[in-house]
Amino acid sequence: MPYARRTVLIALLVLVAALAFVVLAGVLGTVVFATTVAYLLVPLYYRVEDRGLDPWWAAAATAVGAAVVSLVPAGAFAYLLYVRSSGVLAFVRALPDAFDVTVVGVAFTVDVSTLTATAEGVFRDTALSVLGALPVLGIKFTLFAVLVFGLLVAHEDAESAVLAAVPLRYHDVVAALSGRARETLYAIYVLQAATALVTAAVAVPVFWALGFTYPVTLALVCGVLQFLPVVGPSLVVVGLALYRASVGDVTGALTVLVVAGALVAWLPDPLVRPRLSRHTARIPGSLYFVGFTGGLLTVGALGVIVGPLVVALLVETVSLLADEEGKYRS
Repeated sequence: MPYARRTVLIALLVLVAALAFVVLAGVLGTVVFATTVAYLLVPLYYRVEDRGLDPWWAAAATAVGAAVVSLVPAGAFAYLLYVRSSGVLAFVRALPDAFDVTVVGVAFTVDVSTLTATAEGVFRDTALSVLGALPVLGIKFTLFAVLVFGLLVAHEDAESAVLAAVPLRYHDVVAALSGRARETLYAIYVLQAATALVTAAVAVPVFWALGFTYPVTLALVCGVLQFLPVVGPSLVVVGLALYRASVGDVTGALTVLVVAGALVAWLPDPLVRPRLSRHTARIPGSLYFVGFTGGLLTVGALGVIVGPLVVALLVETVSLLADEEGKYRS
């Protein structure tokens, strides 16, 4: 393809992509989410196809499987929160406005009235917003499934189109960035989901043994919080410990911190990550946290995926540049 024609087509692609960004802003998060999931599911799609299914049915089976895997845990979590909503509100309202803590013989009074009132308001607002958004969520979920199916069916054409727009001497760069993107998405989706599943499974008997009323609900919350880097389930553990301390059970609070902190907040990571980490992006946890937090604050919920992905691609680009400089100097 002549250089001038290639340049015009690439410019046209950028222009149309910008127009699509403006027109499809309302579903941009769903489109990006579906694209990353489909990109990660391509190896699974090939495995299903190797079972003897034609490409259309292989893509359909893979898309349905992805939809079920994402919908069932989210539905179970939402249902349990709905069922336990009255109990959670009663629990928050039962907390004292203040409680005394003695440290090294010195007594302190901790005022939590503002915190409990805020928690109650946030819980109510969240429940109302989720109920009001159910029709839109249904439409977006359908769009997600359709997009994953379509991208799996046409992923080879899409890859060919991308490579056609890139000069041959830069195909190795595209391959390196593609590999890094796949590793990062694996870390975000597969590794985090596996860690969340183990966390929930471990937390149920732990919270039941510690005498908490809703061990399954608390375990599911801990599993969901595994997607929040660094702090994760520690938020629930610390909150439950503070509750025990607020009712004067200092020994119980320390027990929660030690037992639940070790088994729920810490143990799932060393159980799961070493077995799956060989497939994940090679970026420090601090950079992952920067990408997660920065993406979340900049572009909202979509930043949970896009933030770490951009950081990983930046790290890979720096690595490629360093290798190129090394070759040049040698």
